[in-house]
Amino acid sequence: MELDLTRGQVTLTLARFALPLLGANLLQSLYNLADMAVVGRFLGSPGLAAVSSASTLCYILTSLCTGLATGGGVLAARCQGAGDQPGLRRVVGALCSLAAAAGILLTAGSLLLYGPVLRAMEVPPDAMPLALSYMGVICWGTPFVLGYNILCAILRSLGDSRSPLGFVALAAAVNMGLDLLLVGPLDQGAFGAALATVAAQALSFLCALRSLLRRGFFRAFRSADFRPRLPSWGAILRMGLPTAAQMVVVNLSYLLVTGFFNGCGTDAAAAAGIGLKLNTFAAMPCWAVGQAVTTMAGQCVGAGDPCRAGRSALRGLALALASSGIVVAAVFWGAPTLVALFDPSPAVVAYGTEYLRRCCSLNFLAYAVMYVLDSFATGVGRPALAMGNALLHALVLRLGLSWLLGVQMAMGFSGLCWAEMLSPFPCALAGLLFLRLWLRRERPLDF
Repeated sequence: MELDLTRGQVTLTLARFALPLLGANLLQSLYNLADMAVVGRFLGSPGLAAVSSASTLCYILTSLCTGLATGGGVLAARCQGAGDQPGLRRVVGALCSLAAAAGILLTAGSLLLYGPVLRAMEVPPDAMPLALSYMGVICWGTPFVLGYNILCAILRSLGDSRSPLGFVALAAAVNMGLDLLLVGPLDQGAFGAALATVAAQALSFLCALRSLLRRGFFRAFRSADFRPRLPSWGAILRMGLPTAAQMVVVNLSYLLVTGFFNGCGTDAAAAAGIGLKLNTFAAMPCWAVGQAVTTMAGQCVGAGDPCRAGRSALRGLALALASSGIVVAAVFWGAPTLVALFDPSPAVVAYGTEYLRRCCSLNFLAYAVMYVLDSFATGVGRPALAMGNALLHALVLRLGLSWLLGVQMAMGFSGLCWAEMLSPFPCALAGLLFLRLWLRRERPLDF
């Protein structure tokens, strides 16, 4: 079902579009959560530390794929909002040809670099062989991750957020079933967990492609639409590269901070890995709202309606803050139980509980503000603002405070948790300032 995001009551339309995105994000996050839960049960803390360290590197690869898809998706949403079908074909064709070239480069680069990067992260010695085995398989799945993100960005630009939910539900079931089979009875360890993830990614991509083919989306396309066109590639990259850089910088900071946590010992590294995955899971409602705001703002700008685009940001803030508040309360009270699902050892539970109660608290509300407004900036064609805010959040604040509190002030694990807790607040203020200036400059008198 395709929603016209340029019409209807803003809050209701935004919520209807965001809910399937939330479901898809939650299920997609189960890929890594399932890997960690199964690996933790069968391989213990070394397996958890390995998968958590490797997964941080995976997020960087996924960020590059998602950034490219977001750039094309915003341009496609504008064409959809304006009713420009020839323009939509040009954008989608260019996005597909660019994705083919990018898939080759990203796969080759990841295969060359994952070993040196994991060693630079100082993965604990007992976890390093498992991490290398895991990443050696995951890198080959990069084309499927890129292809899936591209096709889902196209679907979202058309107003369809429901179809990806079905794709991911099927893939998550396959992933968890293969995890249990390959890591358990077949004793394939981290290699088996990675193989299960890649198989699920491939299935998601094929389902998304089949959906677009069945609805006849590509029927009006000609072969010329898919030829490499440097002007079209440039337009997509101008929109997508700042988004990709934003996401890469954020995940690079997590990778570097993971190195700090690794220096606190295997139990602390495993607990931080669990905490990060649960934090990721908890952020899904906020991310879904942000994705919806990006698409709605893009369609509304294309339709020449900045008033509605501004409303999408304000209503998105309300939805993200409400959902994040519920998540924070649930995680605070359930932290020990949640950590024990992955590793019941007392040391890991103690570290993990401290991590969650610091890093998934009031800072989550600030993060929700930052993320939604960064998403709005991308949707209205200001991706550089989102990138700048990401640099401030990830490098200056998260990484800088981690080094200051965790290393220089010798606060160790607790200092690293405090750094994560404090880092989103200045960025939330920067986002609010941007929104105020944008509304003052762009809004009609009847806003």
